[in-house]
Amino acid sequence: MIYIVEDDSSIRELEQYALQSNGYETTGCEDAASFWAALRSGRPDLVILDVMLPDEDGYQILAKLRADPACAATPVIMVTAKTSEIDVVKGLDHGADDYLCKPFGIMEFISRVRAVLRRAAAAAPAPAASTLRFGDIVLDDVSRTVRVGGTPVELTFKEYALLHLFLEHPEEVLARERIMKDVWDTDDLLESRTIDMHVRTLRQKLGAAGEAIRTVRKVGYKLSTEGSDD
Repeated sequence: MIYIVEDDSSIRELEQYALQSNGYETTGCEDAASFWAALRSGRPDLVILDVMLPDEDGYQILAKLRADPACAATPVIMVTAKTSEIDVVKGLDHGADDYLCKPFGIMEFISRVRAVLRRAAAAAPAPAASTLRFGDIVLDDVSRTVRVGGTPVELTFKEYALLHLFLEHPEEVLARERIMKDVWDTDDLLESRTIDMHVRTLRQKLGAAGEAIRTVRKVGYKLSTEGSDD
């Protein structure tokens, strides 16, 4: 979905027609108020944003988008009649992904849209897996539950975080320093015995499946099919 924020109805309709003719879904907004209303119903894949609007200008809208974590990564192409270099730089410095000056050709417009969407897709991080598995252990990040062989296992907050770390890095040796940093957010190895205590209780709660948490002496731990050498 592409949102077009443009107060000139003839330009807005032309942009919508061009995009729809090339297979894109669009929503037209005549001012900032209608854009914010549309945004509440769903986040677009791209915003075509005019600078001169009757209520808020495009720079103000762009600044708000970039300040909102939910919309900060949404690509924005600014479209305006302002053609001076300082206006272009201002738009880009505010966080615009591209800047198109009026009047423009439809082929260039579509080409710019495709390029920005292509860059946004390439930059998007891969979605994290919501379910992690190792043997009989299944961790569901959405419901924050852990099951072993289908049986629910109750874990404390830190035990869950520790198991999550192991499941993210199976067969990988995790040094004590890394575990302390990732789970307890500290570099203080004086508290590293805390790791041993939590690993011990985690193993107990996981039952036979807990044997997969293997001690790597003088280094740390790893989740491995080789079992535990304790």
